[in-house]
Amino acid sequence: MNRHRARRRFGQNFLIDDREISRIVAAIEPRPVQHLVEIGPGHGALTGAIAAKVARLDVIEIDRDLVPDLEALTVTYPNLRVHCADALRFDFATLACHEKRLRIFGNLPYNISTPLLFHLLESSRQTADMHLMLQKEVVDRLAAGPGDEAYGRISVMVQYHCHIEKLFTIGPQAFRPVPKVDSAVVRLTPYREPPVAVNDLAVFREVVKRAFAYRRKTLRNALKGLLDGPAIEDAGIDGGQRGERLSLRDFARLSNQLPVADR
Repeated sequence: MNRHRARRRFGQNFLIDDREISRIVAAIEPRPVQHLVEIGPGHGALTGAIAAKVARLDVIEIDRDLVPDLEALTVTYPNLRVHCADALRFDFATLACHEKRLRIFGNLPYNISTPLLFHLLESSRQTADMHLMLQKEVVDRLAAGPGDEAYGRISVMVQYHCHIEKLFTIGPQAFRPVPKVDSAVVRLTPYREPPVAVNDLAVFREVVKRAFAYRRKTLRNALKGLLDGPAIEDAGIDGGQRGERLSLRDFARLSNQLPVADR
């Protein structure tokens, strides 16, 4: 297992520190009746520790060379199921059953963390919580507020779907190969009801996307063709502001100025 060389194209940095593994397992707090899903198990540093404590564990691993060793663990843990698949394309909702919501965890590759987070949000209704290890800079972006340098599209969208808790930081030496940045573990708990009322989620997404696609532009210019100046003002928002100054509630008010999109 240790002969496997980390592949840059998969963004692999394997967790090897037993103390940090124990901290992550304690934060997840897996229980015997639960169904968990791991993204990017790698060498299985967390896999066995979690599989020993839950009713079922599904793991999603893209690297085919790692799959045989993970499948070998099913002899010890018959509740473990291994899926050789790309997490960016995997339909996590298909794993949910009997109205029980999934608990997702994993060490997310730095190079795909943002698109993978957007993909995971698509299954938020089937998810109880997510414990994710990410580049610390990404975790800071998730928790950032209006006016913060780190605040952006991913901040708004994750905060619409989930309650965010920054748990702890993990230094580079806990991984092999050693990354050049710190990592952090975050807990995302999807809301049963979002914190703001949005008439059409697709419209909300588009408003947020456009506002941050042109960060240097005022809202009046960034949303041109979608919302005109008077409509922005009707939402109680100054069209001369930039998107990075708007709160989650502001974005909801803006999107609710638009009609519900045709299905």
